[in-house]
Amino acid sequence: MNANNNYRVGVIGGGAWGTALAILANRAGSAVTLGTRNNNVIQSIAERRTNDIYLPSVFIDPDIKVTDKIGEVCQNDLLILAVPSHILRSACITISDTLSVEVPVVLAGKGIERGSLMLMSEVAKSILPKNPVGVISGPNFADEAARGLPTATTIACAEEALWDLLMYAVGGRLFRPYMTTDIIGTQIGGAVKNVIAIACGIALGKNFGENARAALVTRGFAEIARLTLAKGGKYETLMGLSGLGDLILTCGSVKSRNLSFGIAIGQGKSKEEILISRGRSATEGVIAAESVNRLARKFGLSMPISDAVYRILYENAPVDRIIAELLERPFVDEGS
Repeated sequence: MNANNNYRVGVIGGGAWGTALAILANRAGSAVTLGTRNNNVIQSIAERRTNDIYLPSVFIDPDIKVTDKIGEVCQNDLLILAVPSHILRSACITISDTLSVEVPVVLAGKGIERGSLMLMSEVAKSILPKNPVGVISGPNFADEAARGLPTATTIACAEEALWDLLMYAVGGRLFRPYMTTDIIGTQIGGAVKNVIAIACGIALGKNFGENARAALVTRGFAEIARLTLAKGGKYETLMGLSGLGDLILTCGSVKSRNLSFGIAIGQGKSKEEILISRGRSATEGVIAAESVNRLARKFGLSMPISDAVYRILYENAPVDRIIAELLERPFVDEGS
């Protein structure tokens, strides 16, 4: 797979994951163009062949072209949108007049749009209705994948031809894609696990121990399953990389921005204080907490862990009081 595969891949988004996907596609033999409007990222790559802003210390092959001309990035066989959930709509609008309807669009961001409560694929389809749309999601820390450490991921798409294209355009011996047609389940798993990771972080920040984290991961998985089924996704998808795999990684490593955010909350810091200190680095679980809460209410679902995170972040509810309320909930059957 390292030989030139003759595919041309465009990546929009100069953050850690967008840069990593550009590196992976290049490693797979594709001709890659990375598009970003962040001049600091462009300068860093041009001068040092590293993205010092978001992915330092990982070499970026000179064959990867970097540009701020987004229209140029659209002139490829495949377009990957690696932008945060709150930017996806504007990104799709920006490219809608330039992108050919024949070019597949692959979404690498995770989340549920505020306001509309749309999944990322639903947002993309509402603006680019004729383009084939796929989703890439899994237990993927950008730096590890970019450095060539063994990584697996889920590629969700309705068209088998798109999966074949993605497999050879991005996949390789050390970056292993697995296919599913369940676009909904793949996205719900990727979005809600960030909220559960914040809850786990809060528990760690309060020094509640590993038993508490294990309980939150397990009961959090049950919440993910409820929302997935309500949206029309499949339970078996959650047993794979984009569900259980991603949940384990995000809730189990301090490299996770969402887990470390929760730890800081548990230690007494405010949401605003933490976000300001992180600057440009997105913490998707903060945005997702609001959308997940509203979507759960829309479907009439019981998601107490997600609701607790929402109340702490958006209603300024005292952490200790919310924890006490969770611990005082009635005993129920584990399948509930």
